[in-house]
Formats: sequence, structure tokens, C-alpha cells
Amino acid sequence: MDSVDTDVVIIGAGLAGLQCARRLQRTGLRATVLEAADTVGGRVRTERLDGFLCDRGFQVLNPAYPAVRAWIDTAALGLQTFGTGVDVRTPEGMRTLASPLHHPGHALRTLRSGLLDTRDLAALARWMGPTMLRATAASRATRDATLSASLDAAGATGRLRRDVLDTFLAGVLADSTGQNSANYVRLLLRSFALATPGLPREGMQALPAQMAASLRQPVRVSTPVDAVTESPRTVSVHSSAGLVRARAAVLAVGPQDLPALTTGSSLPQQAAAPMHGLTTWWFAAPEPPTHSTFLRLDASREGGGPAGPVWNTAVISNTAPSYAPPGQHLIQATTLLDRPDGRADEAAVRTDLGRIYGTSTRSWEVLAHHVLPHTLPAMPPPLVDRSPQRLSARVFVCGDHRDTGSIQGAMVSGDRAAQAVTGILAD
Repeated sequence: MDSVDTDVVIIGAGLAGLQCARRLQRTGLRATVLEAADTVGGRVRTERLDGFLCDRGFQVLNPAYPAVRAWIDTAALGLQTFGTGVDVRTPEGMRTLASPLHHPGHALRTLRSGLLDTRDLAALARWMGPTMLRATAASRATRDATLSASLDAAGATGRLRRDVLDTFLAGVLADSTGQNSANYVRLLLRSFALATPGLPREGMQALPAQMAASLRQPVRVSTPVDAVTESPRTVSVHSSAGLVRARAAVLAVGPQDLPALTTGSSLPQQAAAPMHGLTTWWFAAPEPPTHSTFLRLDASREGGGPAGPVWNTAVISNTAPSYAPPGQHLIQATTLLDRPDGRADEAAVRTDLGRIYGTSTRSWEVLAHHVLPHTLPAMPPPLVDRSPQRLSARVFVCGDHRDTGSIQGAMVSGDRAAQAVTGILAD
């Protein structure tokens, strides 16, 4: 056996890479994780700014994800949950849709919102029904189509779909075109129906931090990788900290980074898969524009959709007080990069938020503006939720682009890669 430094080297300490390392560790293999950034998390990052917590991108943690239930101590994260509903800015004014089980006090307002239609409700129930009962099995058995075409075919064409569902999903998917897989969206909505998402007490980065803390060998941060080469018995990873030789390697990076690691090497060259992008604005305010814990959608354009650049916004400190210093308030706003106004400037975003909340934003201070062109992988139909992970005899790849574009998908992909690696090293 050729001399090696570790059993498996993992490039990337996002959720997929960390879960891969954890699974390998449990099987008794040595895993070395190299991360180019100065901390773990990949796309799940939190900045601390003047006592505020600003996640890079408006992200939430859904405790209903099977991977989260199985592998994460959510109690230790101190999850702070949003209200189970949405506020919607419509041409007629502000409307609220809330779960009657969680918020019975909003039942009358919900019924009078003008957004509920029995035909839409029945159509959406038929559209979601099989997935609610059988989840992944039903999703794979259902003929797939684009989200937009699938909802049209189901007869969901009223205001509940146009003003609420389309606007909400555009923010969740970072895609306003409706071209994602309908089966993929059904799986996401099932998770939302089973549990209310929330934010960890110390920000979303507390999730990968918890995962990394369970590793016996700490992640080597600030260690970018230049090249990966393979021989019949080993893999050599050339990094800024020197050469690491292993029995196998896992490329746990985003699809936009795969070409650089495979071009010019003995590995099959990988093309960059398409990604959806968004931006998030984070504002500090002395007073909250609302005391609601609901996500606020803008559907005030005639025919549905937002009238300005902001698709959704929330007073984060109402839901997660730990995100702001005492006496201060934190507001996020999301724009989408597939729209001409996705890169709107501060003045345009402030004006739009003033309209959506019906208040002045003059006293609000910009804390951060994150432009994130690689937020989520595109998931066109037909849904392929188990893409091949083996690139060569000893090199594998993992990430949400090899499963589903979500926290669930990233973690499951990392776990699958670890199991595959364990199988070849045991031979």
C-alpha cells in the first residue's frame, strides 16, 4: 500500500462535506476536510455586524427535513420559529393568511382576505395530496413537469396561486420563472406543511458549526485547493498548505467550482451546472415596521407578483430576538437576480420597503447587502434526486446539485458519498 496522510480528503466544508466527514468518521475512517474560506458552512454563513446577525442570503432551517431530524441536535441550536402564515401586500392593501391551528386569532382575517378560493384550494389539495401521503415515492411516481405548467394543469390559477404561492416559491427557489421541477417543489412544500421553519439562536452558521464540532480532526480552513490528481492506488490533493495524499477524495464544492478542480487533471471534466441567485438586504431600525412574525410578500402588481424589486421581507428580530441587540430591530429584504431589478440600488429598495410596510425607512441603516449568484442549483424537470457521484475510481463529488437544492439535499448527498467511499475502500 502506498503511503497516505489520511484515508479520505474532502474538499469543501459546506453541509455536504461536513456530513460526509461525519459519516466517514463513524465508520472508522480518517477524514481530512480542506476549506478555502476562513470558516465552515459553504453557502450557510452568518456575519456578526455591530451586534446583529446577518445570514448570507435569507435562509431558514426546517426541522421537518429527515436529515435534520436524524443528524442535527435542533434543541441545542435554540430554533426560533416564524409564524405559520404570510402577510401579503395586494393592490387592495395588506392581507394575512395564517394557519387556524397555530393562529386562531387570525382566522377571520384569513377568511376575509379575498385570497382564498375553493377551486384553488381543491386544485392545490389534489396537486399536493399524493406527496403528503407518500413523499419521495409519490414524487418519483408522478409524471413531472415545470412548476408553472403543473399548477396550470391542476387548475390552480386563482389569486391563492398567483399572489401567494408563486411569490412565496420564487423567494424560496431564487427563481421567478416557474421552470423548476414540480415534483421537487412538492417535496419542499411537504416539509413546510409538516413543520414551521426557524432560525438558530446564533444564526444559520450555527448549523455547520455544530456539525464541524463533532469531527475529531478539525477542518483546515483558509486552505484552497489548486489541483486533484489520481494514481491507481491514491489521490493527491495540492493545496495552499501543501500536498495531501489519501486513499480517496470527495469534491464537496458547488457546481460552479467543479470545472476548476477537474480541468487539466486525469478526472472527467465537469461543466458548471446552472444556478439561481438572489440578493439580501439587511437593515437596522430603531422601531419595527410591524410586530408580525410572518414573512411578508409583495403581490401588489395587478395580475400577481411584486410591484418593485423586493419579493419578500421580514422583521427578523420579531421572530429571532437574538439576531439584534436589545432595543434594536433587524429587517431583511430579498430581490431575485433573474429579474431586471434584482440588482436594484439602496434607494430603490428603501422606497419599495416603505411602500410594502406603509412606513418611512429614512431612519433605517444598511448593515449588509449580499449579492449571491450561486444560491441554489436549478432543478428542472424531470427531477433527478440521485445524480451519479463517482467521477473516477477514487474520486467522488457531493452537494445539493447531486440531490435536491436544499439543506436536506446537501446533507443526504454528503452521506451518500461517504457510504460509497466506504464501500470502495473496504474492497
